[in-house]
Amino acid sequence: MAPPVSHTYTKYETRRRDPDPRHAALLVIDVQAHFASLAAAAMPAIAATVALCRGAGIPVVYTRHIDPVPPSRPLAEWWPGDGDRILAGTPAAALLPGAGRIAGVDMEVEKSTYSAFAAGTGLEETLRGMGVQEVIVAGVMTNLCCETTARDAFVRGFRVFFSADATATASPDLHEATLVNMAFGFAYIVDCERLQAAFGKASE
Repeated sequence: MAPPVSHTYTKYETRRRDPDPRHAALLVIDVQAHFASLAAAAMPAIAATVALCRGAGIPVVYTRHIDPVPPSRPLAEWWPGDGDRILAGTPAAALLPGAGRIAGVDMEVEKSTYSAFAAGTGLEETLRGMGVQEVIVAGVMTNLCCETTARDAFVRGFRVFFSADATATASPDLHEATLVNMAFGFAYIVDCERLQAAFGKASE
């Protein structure tokens, strides 16, 4: 399902700011085969966001959701079917080729719940060690793993930028609801056009 037309989110903006390439990291959330149909419409923007961040010298971190065996109780209550689970080593767990990950260059983080900052991922410690103070969030699903990761990043003291066009989920209503929540009190909203303009200014 396609995200809303780019720039519709600007009516919800409460604050505007550009990311600082010197202190930012891009988090590409769960762009896996399991979510291929949901991610399809956003893949061009995801690829463009990755390329823009690489060009600005921003490290790119990919997350993959892997369900534990046996499944964790809270997630199993919401997603009880076998088809809802992503198991390690299965085709569904693989990153989509269009996600743009470069093996040996980009970090990959495995998680078993909505937040990439959950205990055991080591993401926060790694980012702190790299001097990262800001995160740009892209990927799927807008209202689940992307939103939860963004909220968690905010609570942990990172400045958060949330992509309006490089995220996707099951419906435009869910997508837009997240943008409203993010803009209200958690994240600065960006898209490919805004990132391109911001990084152009930063290089001048």
